[in-house]
Amino acid sequence: MLYRKIEDVIEKHLCGGSEKILLIDGARQVGKTYIIRHVGQRMFKNFIEINMVEDSLGERLFSETRTVDDFYLRLSMIAGDRMQKKSDTLIFIDEIQAYPQLLTLLKFLSQDGKYTFIASGSLLGVTLSQTTSIPMGSIRKVRMYPLDFEEFLYANGMNKVAVSVLLDKFQREESLDESMHEKMMDLFRKYLLVGGLPDAVNAFLESKNIQKVREIQTEIHDYYAADASKYDSDNKLKIRRVYDLIPSNMENKKKRVVAQSIEGKKGKTFGDYQDEFEYLISAGIALNVQAISNPQFPLSQSQGKNLLKLYLNDVGILSGILYGNNMRAIMDEMPSVNLGSVYETVVASELAAHGHKLYYYDNRVKGEVDYLIDDYESLSAVPIEVKSGKDYTTHSALSTFVSNEDYHVKKAYVLSNEREIRRVGKIIYLPVYFVMFLGTGTGEKNLIIE
Repeated sequence: MLYRKIEDVIEKHLCGGSEKILLIDGARQVGKTYIIRHVGQRMFKNFIEINMVEDSLGERLFSETRTVDDFYLRLSMIAGDRMQKKSDTLIFIDEIQAYPQLLTLLKFLSQDGKYTFIASGSLLGVTLSQTTSIPMGSIRKVRMYPLDFEEFLYANGMNKVAVSVLLDKFQREESLDESMHEKMMDLFRKYLLVGGLPDAVNAFLESKNIQKVREIQTEIHDYYAADASKYDSDNKLKIRRVYDLIPSNMENKKKRVVAQSIEGKKGKTFGDYQDEFEYLISAGIALNVQAISNPQFPLSQSQGKNLLKLYLNDVGILSGILYGNNMRAIMDEMPSVNLGSVYETVVASELAAHGHKLYYYDNRVKGEVDYLIDDYESLSAVPIEVKSGKDYTTHSALSTFVSNEDYHVKKAYVLSNEREIRRVGKIIYLPVYFVMFLGTGTGEKNLIIE
């Protein structure tokens, strides 16, 4: 079984006596149902699971449910013998977005206190915005992502002792020796190929067959596109077009979304596609990185620009689209292949999984810096530059950024394939695999939306 960090979050919540209902949000195929089922069946004598998408396609037993009593009555029709005490009964409402009124009902189920509940779904951001009564205060919403690089290491046999040693090296800014570095880079490159979707990771572990991994990734990518577009029948073609453009945008120098290229119409602006962007981001299948021109801590209060980059939620999907079954582009570091978009995607997914809201620096005169994140210890913004080639010390925009006294930068990171960790002024050069520790200790705080 794949180890997922969110298992600890779920278990602590269910053991903690909170009256709030835990709501796990995230893209399909990231393992939400599996991990909730695993924890629930282990912790509770009576585990009741209802999938609302399946119900909506079949009996529609819960389609008109509006009250607590009505919910219990309908549930008793299929699981009455397992509806026992709160302490030994967990009711899992899966794919809750199929019936938006159930999100409102969570508030009253929580207040009733008769049973323990947990729920999951996708597109919950959009569904909640369309819900007449948002049950904030009664739910604890946590977003789940594909396996991050640390979880991928565990899946490939590395234990927590080894990861703690790596963390200590990172914190002390001590470089790994050559053999350890090569081992980490080998696993990192495999992660670029496989990504973090559980089915793809399991296929890799079982078969080591890249074709089987790619077949799964292609299927999920197509499923994401079809699934996201169906939520708005009037704009589904535009949603699909925005999603399909993400890989090609990543190959452009600027990498940001160009509104006029979405439908090939002049005069179109970012604002014309706001709903389409929101669908893809809320579905969890795209990661958004917002432009900031005047960064100040906290970045959420900084002056934003109407510019956006979108990344796929899984680096394995992107590498499959770009390179197909040919692993040499990544595993052999072919000099003719620019891996910049792949490296940027994996860094985006890592930072997002650690709870960071994603921003990048954009200044027409001073250039761009790939990422900006908040550092809650130093109360400052931290710029991050990602380099996939040999020229990792060339970063004029970053150098200008850290020298700007108005930005109060305490440190900056350059992530590359280089083994040695070193500081040059405020800039820390790190091996790219240490992205797994950026934000350690603050991720859960930022991940949870009360």
